[in-house]
Parts: sequence; structure tokens; C-alpha cells
Amino acid sequence: MGPPVAVAAVIAANSAVVVSLWLQNGLGDVRDLPTALVSAGRLTGLLGAYFALVQLALLSRLPALERAAALGRRIAWHRPAAVACIGLLCAHAVLITAGYAIGDRLGLPAEIGRLVSGYPGVITAVAALGLLLGVTATCARRVRRRLRYETWHFTHLYVYLAIALAYSHQLATGSDFVGNPAARAYWMGLYAVTAAIVLAGRVGAPLVHAFRFRLRVLRVVDEGPTATSIEVGGRGLQRLAVRSGQFFSWRFLTRDRWWEAHPFSLSAPPDGRRLRITVKGLGDFTERVRSIPPGTRVIAEGPFGAFTAASRRRRRVALIAGGVGITPIRALLEDMPGAPGDIAVVYRSARAAEVILRDELDELAARRGAEIHYLIGEPRSPSGDDLRALVPDIAERHVYVCGPTEMTRATRATLRRYGVPAAQITTEGFSL
Repeated sequence: MGPPVAVAAVIAANSAVVVSLWLQNGLGDVRDLPTALVSAGRLTGLLGAYFALVQLALLSRLPALERAAALGRRIAWHRPAAVACIGLLCAHAVLITAGYAIGDRLGLPAEIGRLVSGYPGVITAVAALGLLLGVTATCARRVRRRLRYETWHFTHLYVYLAIALAYSHQLATGSDFVGNPAARAYWMGLYAVTAAIVLAGRVGAPLVHAFRFRLRVLRVVDEGPTATSIEVGGRGLQRLAVRSGQFFSWRFLTRDRWWEAHPFSLSAPPDGRRLRITVKGLGDFTERVRSIPPGTRVIAEGPFGAFTAASRRRRRVALIAGGVGITPIRALLEDMPGAPGDIAVVYRSARAAEVILRDELDELAARRGAEIHYLIGEPRSPSGDDLRALVPDIAERHVYVCGPTEMTRATRATLRRYGVPAAQITTEGFSL
């Protein structure tokens, strides 16, 4: 059993335990329609709470979990878990309310008022569900595109508050816990283990990295009107297990921005002496990076991602980038193994002025014997005609794609239509 399968098996096994604990008295309470609705509501609530904990653990950044299942795989699991969580919790609220309303012979408004005023923890549960629904709304594509990264990231911190509120409701009013020491101990253990995983991944690992590698900004380099490179040095960086194509979550400890963490890929191969990222001015933080003074302490969480040469399945490769997605592509271009002619680069940018690191890309392409193609203007993703004209044997290559979410999704669909197997496509997403 491989590590990803083991992680999935643990998630499935605990789901079975949650259901089995409910079965101890859940079915026995069913006598008629109202009690059936209430019992079903309890089960959906338990499973919804469990999947909320699963989501926190999956994206905890715990190094051991990263080694067991790469971030891309865990993000793929996180999305259906999030849908299941919200759906189950909404079903819990509807089923419980309907069951009690029918049993008490009350209208829904009256029953809701009775539950809120008469049961401890119900008001906190309502607040928790409202917070989770609000966070979920920010993940919709149209909403996400309109939000600054800082706003989107800060909004997601409310998930922790929501789960804390739900915990108090669950143990205070859940009939599956009152008088059932085994269920109560199991759920308290689940919450405790999840909290330990989150603290270890989000706090412990970054602090260990900070003391071990002593990262500091070496210099800040202007890369043109829209981009800035930051070089970071430290102690013993040769011991840092990082590859070209991977990214870190960076926290620059300046007085006004120490509390923000942002994901950026390396834009140059790690050489044991420095790490370099290149940032495009897209938000409040990225527009201010030019003012970060040399010597600023840095905390870097990672490395994350499988966007590396290790995923390569064909001798010949195509590296496709959109916008600032060129940064990990540039690092791969420098040190990815290959003979002249093995590597082709396609770089889409909305405007010529926004092409990042062009001089370096041209120099590397000439040195490596790689083809490089710049596509300037709309649309924001290469079309199938572009790709087949520029890289005629695209279906025979391993293809790496990095760029904005919509561009990555559209390019992947185009590649599949033109015969590139899914196993020969590697994409990067920076969600943490």
C-alpha cells in the first residue's frame, strides 16, 4: 500500500467509525417520520463535522503528510471533501429542524426560534455554518477573481473559528455524546489529533525551519515595470530538500507584513547558497516587495508541489506558462535534463511589457538548445492551433503547465483534446 493510499484508507476508516458509533443508538431512536428525520440529521451532522476536520488536516502543511501525499493530490481530495462537508452540514440543519417541527407540530419559524433559544450551542452552530458558507462563497471562480489574495487568505482563517464553534455545539447538545463515553472520547480525540496536526504543520514546522536555516533577504532586484526578484540566503541550505519547480509559502518579517504568508515558486534552481523568487505586482503585498530591505528575516514553509522533473514521463517536454507562471518554468528550463531539441517553451503574456525574465529565458534557451515561443496578447491561454503549430509533436511530449487557474484549466482541456494523455500533463496550483 503506497503512502497516498494509506492516507485515503485512514480517512475512509474513520468515516466508517463515525457511522458505526451513530448506529449504536441512531437507528434505535427511529419510531416515525419526525424521529427518522432527526436521526438522519444527526448522521449528516457527524459526517459533516468529520469532513471539516479532514479538510484542516489535508491542508495543514505537515511535512510528513506532504511526503505521504503531495499537495496537488491533497488539494484534489480537499475539493470534494469541502463540497461533502457543506452539503452534509446544510442537510443536518434542514433535517433536524424539519424533524423537530413535525414532531412538535410547529411551523418552521417557531421551531427555529425554539431551537435557538432552548438548546445550548445551537446559536453557535448557526454562526459556524454561516461562516463556512461565507468562506465557501469566496471560492467561487467569479468571486475569487475579484478578491485580493490577502482578503481571500484572511477569509479562510474563519474556518478555524467555525470549527471551534461547531465543537462546542457538538459536544454540548449531541445526543450521540450524552451518555456515550466511547463516542465522546473518540470525537475529542479526533479534534485533538487534528489540532495537533494543524499546529505542527502551520506553526511547529515553520519555526523549526526558521531556526535551522536562518533565512534572510540578500537582495531585491528590479526585473522591469511589473516584476521583482528576491534572493534569500541562509545557513545550510544544501540540506533543504527542494527541487526546481517547487514553491514555498513565504513570510517576510517586516513590521507591517510579518503576519502575511504568500506562495511563490522558485524562479531559479536552488544551489545551496540562495533561493530566488520572482514576484509580479498583482496585489497589495506583491506591489510592496520592492521596499523589503536586505537583511529582513524570512520564514519559508515548504517546499511544496510535484511540479518537478521527477514527474516527467517522456524524454521530450513542453513547458507552457502564462503570466507569472513562467517562474517555475524558468527554473526547470535551467536544470531539467535533456539534449538540444528536447525542450520547448511556450509563454503566453497579455502584453509585451509584462513578459518576465525574458533575457534570462533567451539566454537559457540558447544555451540548452531549447525552442522558446512568446505569444503576446489575448487570449490568455494558448489555443490548440498555437500549440500544434509551435510544437507539432505535442502529444508525444510530457507537458508542464503553470499560470492563472483559468489558463491552466483551459490549456489542460486543449491538450487532452489533442491527444496528450493525462499522465503526461503536470500542472501547478498554489492553493494552501
